[in-house]
Amino acid sequence: MTDLASLPDYTATLTAAAIAFRHGGGDRAPSTQENRPTSTALVNALVQAEKIAKQQRLRYPFESLQGRWRLCFTANRKAHERSGTVLGKGWYVPKLAPAHISFSQNQSLERSDRGEISNQLQLGSFLLRFTGPCRYLGKKNLLCFDFTQIQIRLLGRTLYQGNFRGGNAQTQEFYPQSVGKLPFFAFFLITEDFIAARGRGGGLALWVRSEE
Repeated sequence: MTDLASLPDYTATLTAAAIAFRHGGGDRAPSTQENRPTSTALVNALVQAEKIAKQQRLRYPFESLQGRWRLCFTANRKAHERSGTVLGKGWYVPKLAPAHISFSQNQSLERSDRGEISNQLQLGSFLLRFTGPCRYLGKKNLLCFDFTQIQIRLLGRTLYQGNFRGGNAQTQEFYPQSVGKLPFFAFFLITEDFIAARGRGGGLALWVRSEE
């Protein structure tokens, strides 16, 4: 069991949120609701973690991102620190609509900083999944990506699977593009249990490693 008292305050808060979410605290489950950090506390922890990462110039390898992660918490683009006060709102993702993201290295490519991203949302028996190429800029912990394939499933059956926004042609054009033209996640904290990042749109997100 993780000793939260031995962790920095912001890491302890994020770890507590991950533990509560994994054990049913991502929705309104009364048995775990009281043990879950408040949304205000979690926004503050994410902003502080991002600040420390910039100050210490933390670096994470692409390998540490690889795996499957479940979206736990998001905060809007206003989540920043201003004059010592953390602003912005956030919310836990309902467990009735699980969203997963995964990263893997593409073994067919010679460069270790290139791989594949998958992002999916499930609601009951309905599943929507997007996949595409990604590349990782280790000096900035920046992962840029593009979605070029889509899959739609219902009741375990694939209704559609095929190209999305140009498909394979778009994949070929992905790698030469500059980061400024691509969506990205700027990761500022990566652990065995959870990852945290700010997206190009400015929002914050916390994912918990999936046990599924």
